[in-house]
Amino acid sequence: MSGEPQFIGIDESFTFACGSHKGCFNQCCCDLNQFLYPYDILRLSRALKIPTGEFLDTYTFIYTGDSTGLPVVSFKTSTRDHNACPFVTDQGCSVYEDRPASCRIFPLARALARSREDGSVNEYYAVIEDPICEGFVGGELWTPRRWVENQGLVPYNERNDLMIELISLKQQLMPGRLEGDDRKAFELACYDLDAFRAQVADGSITFDADQKKAIMEDDDALLHGAMDWIRERLFGSRRAS
Repeated sequence: MSGEPQFIGIDESFTFACGSHKGCFNQCCCDLNQFLYPYDILRLSRALKIPTGEFLDTYTFIYTGDSTGLPVVSFKTSTRDHNACPFVTDQGCSVYEDRPASCRIFPLARALARSREDGSVNEYYAVIEDPICEGFVGGELWTPRRWVENQGLVPYNERNDLMIELISLKQQLMPGRLEGDDRKAFELACYDLDAFRAQVADGSITFDADQKKAIMEDDDALLHGAMDWIRERLFGSRRAS
């Protein structure tokens, strides 16, 4: 996707509509280079009823991010069909209820900034007017606040911010490529969460009894536990509760 971003306040308005009635329908699902967060992978694997490892092997590839030096997960796309997402059909997205955060938030982009004065985190939004998108013509009036709620982004943002914190810490404390055992541990904790759970189950990765029980029974506890574990492994500290 392309287009110059136009920054907008959380309660400022923009116009947008998407659907099969638009001539550009499904075009935004092509020519993809789409980063997947851990929560995206967890949601999609559960929707497809397959383990995270199988999801990663079947639908994604992992490469090293140029700016972060971290492993990045993206969709494998169909080179025979305009590099289309593996889940797009003529009728639209086949995993729409569990689509990734980057799909949900379009046509907005979201960024976080931490205050140097008090450490508070502020979020900023921009409207991305992609030239192929017809959604800005004759659409409904939205604000970023309403769009985030309407598109089910609240749980995504809350969980994806854990990953953003990890990336920020990595840039501050460990510049360069993540390699060797640290890279394997990062891929395990951030992406192959079912394999992480298996290692918790067999004692290869240890937690106290209550947290282990939660990780074994609840996917949200699994995600948070994995994020805490890799943060402590790489940077020596867990996230404040």
